[in-house]
Order: sequence, then C-alpha cells, then structure tokens
Amino acid sequence: MNEASAGFTLGAFLRARREQLHPSDVGLPSLGRRRTPGLRREEVAQLAHIGISWYTALEQGRQTNPSDQVLDSLARALNLNEYERQYLHRLVKAQDSAGTNEAPLLPAGLERTVRSLDPNPALVIDRKWDLLVWNRAAELVFDLPVFTDHTARPNWLIRFLTESTRRMNEAERDEKVQVMIARFRADCARYPGDPDVQALIQELLETSEPFRFYWGRQDISQASDCYKRWEVAGIGLLEFEYINLQPSGSPDLQLMVYTASPAAYERLGEMVREVYEGY
Repeated sequence: MNEASAGFTLGAFLRARREQLHPSDVGLPSLGRRRTPGLRREEVAQLAHIGISWYTALEQGRQTNPSDQVLDSLARALNLNEYERQYLHRLVKAQDSAGTNEAPLLPAGLERTVRSLDPNPALVIDRKWDLLVWNRAAELVFDLPVFTDHTARPNWLIRFLTESTRRMNEAERDEKVQVMIARFRADCARYPGDPDVQALIQELLETSEPFRFYWGRQDISQASDCYKRWEVAGIGLLEFEYINLQPSGSPDLQLMVYTASPAAYERLGEMVREVYEGY
C-alpha cells in the first residue's frame, strides 16, 4: 500500500489523533516523562473501555471491522467532534469500496446556473476538486482561464497551493492551507479506491511540502457557509458570503458560490461588462 492509500486507513487516523492529544485534554494526569507525543495506546484503550491488544490491532491494521459502538467509544476517547466521528465511521465503511475511472457528468442546467450567477463568482468541482465549469466573475476573482474549452480542468487545490497563497501573509496562508487540506481529506475519504484521486494525492505528497505536512496530521474539516475577503489585482479587496452546495442527483459534484457584497457586486459587474464586452 502506498503512502496515499495508507492515509485513508483507520489505523493512521487513530494514531494521528492520539498523538495530537495531551493527557490533560482528556482528564488524565500527566505523570512522568513521555518518549513520544500525545496519549499512550493504553490510555486510549482505557478511555474507550476496550482492551489494549484490541486497540493496538486497530492501529496496526490487523483488525479492520470494529463495531459502530467501538467506533463511537473511540471517538469519545479521542475528543472527536461530530464531523470527525462521521469520518471515523466512513473510513471503516469505505475500505472495500471499488475505484472508478468514470468522469462525473455535468448537468446542462447546472452549467447554465453557474454562468447566470455573474457577477457573483461561481464554480463547480468534482470528486478530486478539478474545476468543471466556472463563470466570468470567477475568472476575474480567482485568475482562472477563460472557460471556452470544456476539456481544460484546472485543479482547485493545486491552484490554491501554488498560486492563491502568494497573496497571503504567512500566518493567513498556513491557516487557510490547513483548512483546505482538511476539507480535501474529508471529501476524498469517500473515494479511497479511486485511482485518479490516489494519483493526485501521491503527486501532491511528492511536490508540495505544505500538503505533505498537513496531510500527515489527518485533520478533518467540512465546508461551511462563511464570510470571505479576497484581494483581486486591479480591483482591490472584495467581500463575499460563501456557500457550498451539492447539486441534487450529482453526489460527486460541489457548487461553490461567492455572493458579493453590494459594493463588490457593483465593481465586479462593471469589470465583467468591461472585460467581456463583445465576448
């Protein structure tokens, strides 16, 4: 099993979460000097009310079918939030899922919807975060190529790691990169056997130091509606309300919409008309 595949194992996730916890985080005394960071295996087993041999077998991949009750006990022991608990269950249920090479279908109505949302930036990504369609406002705000060739599919995460972060200071960049990779891990866990997803992860592990570091932390995050600010060359600082939607009947797709503030909407509308006049 290569490093990318190993990143979706139950044992890798349990070990990473255990190593990030301090005894005081779970109400245990911190006695003596610890050779390794985090909780000991026996402490997790004690908190989860399971045998140490059983827990060790889980971390080492020798036991791969724990019950839902055991998984919930481990989630409580490791202080997992609800989304992380769901991810823990997903790891077990998805381990035997088959891979696929089939490209997701982009409904014509969804493409028309994205284009009609101008001057609010909107785009659609697939299971490996390849961009399938985007509108003119998204081209301007995120410096995307003009959407004329439906076969050109830039990757949203690669673009973020290699281009978007150049506009951020170090603290902001680290925080956003960590969140993006945590979201990407949560999404990709639904496709542990997908060869295209695995190839992308392996590529990023080999080429991106920030990805390699944060991927190893096994952090999990979910897309949530939020407020975003984006510095756009030639336009300035813009403000958006962000929402992430899953189109009905297309579980492998995500629709991302950045609803501009009134001021940003007016400025983007002018830019779209100016840049694309006669397009």
